[in-house]
Amino acid sequence: MALNHELEAVTQALSGHGVDERSLVTILGKWDPMEREAFRKKTPNLFIEDKERHFQRWDDHYVRLLKHEFVRFKNAVVLWSMHPWERDARLVREALKKGKACYYGVLVEISCTRSSEELLGARKAYHSLFDHSIEEDVASHIHGTDRKLLVALVSAYRYEGSKIKDDHAKSEAKIIHNAIKDAHNKNKPISEDDEVIRILATRSKPHLKALYKHYKDISGKNLDEDLDDIRFKEAVQCLCIPQTYFCKVLDSALKIDVDKNTKKALTRVIVTRADIDIKEIKADYNNLYGVSLQQKIEETAKGNYKDFLLNLIARGSN
Repeated sequence: MALNHELEAVTQALSGHGVDERSLVTILGKWDPMEREAFRKKTPNLFIEDKERHFQRWDDHYVRLLKHEFVRFKNAVVLWSMHPWERDARLVREALKKGKACYYGVLVEISCTRSSEELLGARKAYHSLFDHSIEEDVASHIHGTDRKLLVALVSAYRYEGSKIKDDHAKSEAKIIHNAIKDAHNKNKPISEDDEVIRILATRSKPHLKALYKHYKDISGKNLDEDLDDIRFKEAVQCLCIPQTYFCKVLDSALKIDVDKNTKKALTRVIVTRADIDIKEIKADYNNLYGVSLQQKIEETAKGNYKDFLLNLIARGSN
């Protein structure tokens, strides 16, 4: 009975985000060969039975996944310790090196949720680290419909003041509404509309938030709900409702059966927002999902990784 309980505990320690190092040390370290064999036989999701040669071997796919889980805590500590400029520069570089569109949301996130000075700092750090500019690497690595918007976003240096001209915001809300209708009617991508890109890439965030409200009055729907293009949708959310955007990213990352890239967003968001708006993100998360972010992390993450994340989100309570 005790062995069955330990088998379950070790399986749980290896399941989720990060690993429960304490349980692995306490239980695995004292198991004899027979107990380790029992573990291999009773966890077919981790081990494959070689019936011809009569032994159990690790599933290679799971070993690769487990390597990511063991380094999750280390990666979080390293990312947290970096200067924010270097952190963003390295996140951009990693997204570009992956070479797949599913990683490009990181570029939108960084270019649209940082201040103008922070984004400029990331561009400086990128120069220092990689002897290239972010703009040239985005332009040379990304092809297709995403390129024009992403180059414009990473190149932005927005007005940071609070002054807006409400009539201009309303006028541009109409421009975007008409552009979306036109794109739907003519079955052409919104990514070809230079005017929409200009507005999203150059206007101040207070201006865009006012535009977002006017759009709702005009359309009856939120701007991001009317957009089919994922990159434009992410840009609008990051610029106009960033805390809601981060909550959605966190909720996806905290699901058990998601891919490693989606899981990585948990570290990225908690680390990059801990000193900025984690308090607001926690409040929005609770409102959206009916559970606290702390509780969700407690349920999903493991070991030192979990403890580190909880310490970071607790900063927003100070």
